[in-house]
Amino acid sequence: MVLSNKERPTRRSQAWFGRQDRDGFIYRSWMKNRGIPHDQFDGRPVIGICNTYSELTPCNSHFRTLAEQVKIGVWEAGGFPLEFPVMSLGETLLRPTAMLFRNLASMDVEESIRGNPLDGIVLLMGCDKTTPSLLMGASSCDLPTIGVSGGPMLSGKYRGGELGSGTDVWKMSEDVRAGNMSQEEFFEAESCMHRSHGHCMTMGTASTMASMVEALGMSLPGNAAIPAVDARRNVLARASGRRIVQMVKDDLIMSRILTRAAFENAIRVNAAIGGSTNAVIHLLAIAGRIGVDLTLDDWDKLGHGLPCLVDLQPSGKHLMEDFYYAGGLPAVIRELESVIDRSALTVNGNTLWDNCKDAPNWNREVIRAFDDPFKPDAGIAILRGNLCPDGAVIKPSAATPALLKHTGRAVVFENSDHMHQRLDDENLDVDENCILVLKNCGPKGYPGMAEAGNMPLPPKVLRKGITDMVRISDARMSGTAYGSVVLHVAPEAAAGGPLALVQDGDMIELDVPARTLHLLVSDAELERRRAAWSPPPAPMHRGWVKLYVDHVQQADKGADLDFLVGKSGAGIPKDSH
Repeated sequence: MVLSNKERPTRRSQAWFGRQDRDGFIYRSWMKNRGIPHDQFDGRPVIGICNTYSELTPCNSHFRTLAEQVKIGVWEAGGFPLEFPVMSLGETLLRPTAMLFRNLASMDVEESIRGNPLDGIVLLMGCDKTTPSLLMGASSCDLPTIGVSGGPMLSGKYRGGELGSGTDVWKMSEDVRAGNMSQEEFFEAESCMHRSHGHCMTMGTASTMASMVEALGMSLPGNAAIPAVDARRNVLARASGRRIVQMVKDDLIMSRILTRAAFENAIRVNAAIGGSTNAVIHLLAIAGRIGVDLTLDDWDKLGHGLPCLVDLQPSGKHLMEDFYYAGGLPAVIRELESVIDRSALTVNGNTLWDNCKDAPNWNREVIRAFDDPFKPDAGIAILRGNLCPDGAVIKPSAATPALLKHTGRAVVFENSDHMHQRLDDENLDVDENCILVLKNCGPKGYPGMAEAGNMPLPPKVLRKGITDMVRISDARMSGTAYGSVVLHVAPEAAAGGPLALVQDGDMIELDVPARTLHLLVSDAELERRRAAWSPPPAPMHRGWVKLYVDHVQQADKGADLDFLVGKSGAGIPKDSH
């Protein structure tokens, strides 16, 4: 049966499939080459499944299975699912850094959605940059959208103990450099750490961003922590497929969910889980796309003084599998009753509080009570001073308490190559009281703002049994990393920020309780140095890298491209015929 125009529901997809003319023939006929019956074009919601599957992104290598579960759910709810690929970003293999391509992938997502006959979107995301890139691109279109994360892998097992991806790599690699672990043992651990599909099972950036998706209300409850290979991950994917069909019918678009209250909740949840510093830069970028006024200072204002409730690596000892069995993110949100906005809407049509108010906590060792926290003062601290006039970030819960207030002599690396060349030199004039400074690793400088901020310690320091030093850079660090590491210094060195002017021997004062970071050099001397400074050469004169370097904003703005801020909606483009 063919519906008349008067009977036909008005949906975006009907601008393609509802046409009764030559172009309608073209749109429908070519789709029918897969055996799709004519009644699939009768006005039912067309759901795009945005898939970041790639064998080059190990965290997302199981997404074919996940997409099939979403499709089943869409079919069951009376929708018409259509899967499409977008650029996949795997931090483990992609050089120079997946962050260089986050904005490019977001453009891929945005234009794929806008240019196709889609009424609602399911985002499949796992490895850490795929989550913000998909949310950014979808936000720019503002259709009904639901997120499905790939889930963490099972806990690593090694010689009777547990290994956490990333976090234990940093520890063991330092042990090898210090002569405390053999190369053979290192290789053995390599085969024991990652033993199932899924992303990092520590509270790294992938787990943090999956938690942010749930805290923002952009996924069904439980999304953040179900292990990738647990059957309940497939159940969640299938339920999400069902739910997106109803979201289209209800016109529950992203901007109704991604409100200021949602971002405030996410910042508070990030503090409670001991989340990655990368969440700062990603949430700023997502907020910029959807049109919410969120600033770097909001991270300190909203998260300062909140307790860390979750005892997970890298801040603690447990892993994501333990977190899920303990109750997952709903149990954490229940503990935050007194500080969250309980009225924030989520994709299932309920408020965040309705979803979590009865969530059980099965293990108080893993998820602590609000009044008996794992660490009393967590969150992300935002520093200001003459070394970072536009801000810098540090994660106090992952730092050594004694180093949160520290003055030391700078040992300066002009870029990452210089660091690698110089760091292992036994003649390097460095001790544990020094401050390691890394330049030209920010958005423009690397380019792409790589995870180079958690610099290795010099072997001569490691051999003393020292495991942490203050480190400062315009880079990011892996969410699986730890230490007294100041990151995202803005403006970056390559953009002429004060970081570019630091020299060996300068004294630097860090005072996290006072939220300050100062270079103890006179203004006159800094002006003299600035007059002699020249920017580094452009990394490339064509292609994406040139476009990126020419238009990327600084870290305090989320490192989005200036011309991508804001949303363009999902208006229907002109016909292609």
